[in-house]
Amino acid sequence: MYWMSAKIPSDQFLLYAFDGAADLASAVPELLARAGCAELSVRVDDTDRWSYPRWAHREVDDAAVVMHDGGGWAQCLDAVGALAGDQLDPRNRTWRLHVFAGVTEMPGAPRSGTVVVLQISHVLGDGIRSSALAARLFGRDDPVPAVAPRRWGVPALPLLALRASAAHRQLVRDTEAGVVAGPSSSWPARRTNARPAEPIGLRTIVCQRAQLPGPTVTVGVLAAVAEALAGELGEGELGAEVPMAKPGVRHANNHFGNVSVGLHAQLPFAQRAVRIAADLAERRQRSEHPAMAAADAAFAATPAPLLRWGIAQFDADARSSTVAGNTVVSSVNRGAADLRFGGCPVVLTAGYPALSPMMGLTHGVHGIGDTVAISVHAAASAVPDLDGYVQRLAAALG
Repeated sequence: MYWMSAKIPSDQFLLYAFDGAADLASAVPELLARAGCAELSVRVDDTDRWSYPRWAHREVDDAAVVMHDGGGWAQCLDAVGALAGDQLDPRNRTWRLHVFAGVTEMPGAPRSGTVVVLQISHVLGDGIRSSALAARLFGRDDPVPAVAPRRWGVPALPLLALRASAAHRQLVRDTEAGVVAGPSSSWPARRTNARPAEPIGLRTIVCQRAQLPGPTVTVGVLAAVAEALAGELGEGELGAEVPMAKPGVRHANNHFGNVSVGLHAQLPFAQRAVRIAADLAERRQRSEHPAMAAADAAFAATPAPLLRWGIAQFDADARSSTVAGNTVVSSVNRGAADLRFGGCPVVLTAGYPALSPMMGLTHGVHGIGDTVAISVHAAASAVPDLDGYVQRLAAALG
């Protein structure tokens, strides 16, 4: 994640909205004190060119919190979108907090509220771990998902490679026998896969969990995205990339993989949701095959100079006629609505998955308590009329 961030910026922006005017004089020192935990008091040390980056201790200082003018909710989202232009250097700082005081017209808050955005390097965690770190800052004492060290290192690579090869051959046999679902499909690249061109916009739809259609929140939103995206792009097959937590023991701060699912936009909503749920189940089943864990173990034993060289060859400007998805839908449940900042309760949380050279439209689905925020992050090159797209998405969500 750290080496790839030089090719494709990947900072995450976790938004938390609190009802009321936070007492900043007490809230900021309290938050900085909570940030002194081992999981957040770190930076990346990449000075040894012959080894992997290491974690080094970094004291938390006042510069970790940046104050911004509030304004209206729409203006706040514009400001959050602009933050992506100032990516963190994890060698110096792996996270930063942005505080927007006096935000008006905030969903779920009858009075003006306080918006706090955690900008966090992806190297520090995936969506689940980053959400746990944010919750730690805002008062939750639950443990942050632990990362277990691997038993094997570089000297074991030949053995691990042989195991991975044997496991892969078994995966092929299981796939041919119909025991395991086949590999993910790919889809023709569409306008949403063009290189993102400004302006970039953020929008968020806020609703109650019980209002959402579908057997699960994630499936219901995917089915609604299918409808909105088909209205945007017209006829043709469509697919979505969905980050999915890996099974088993967490051996890395980022313990997930992206899977591809069909959106089946041609089907009625109820049938579409059933097909999407089946696609997700197939992807989960395949990810649980022993071959996947064996491949991860072998990859983790790759000598650092070889992997460093390989990532350096990655061409972010390369284009492809087929893609793993025409959009991204990232879904994370951030738990109970028990977070507070400066005496103010949380009313919603949102996130805006990063755009990339082959992805100009992403969606975030984030729940806290009974409130779910469905967010859209789009480049004008992908979605020329962003408000029109969001209206279609809201209508599809019911």
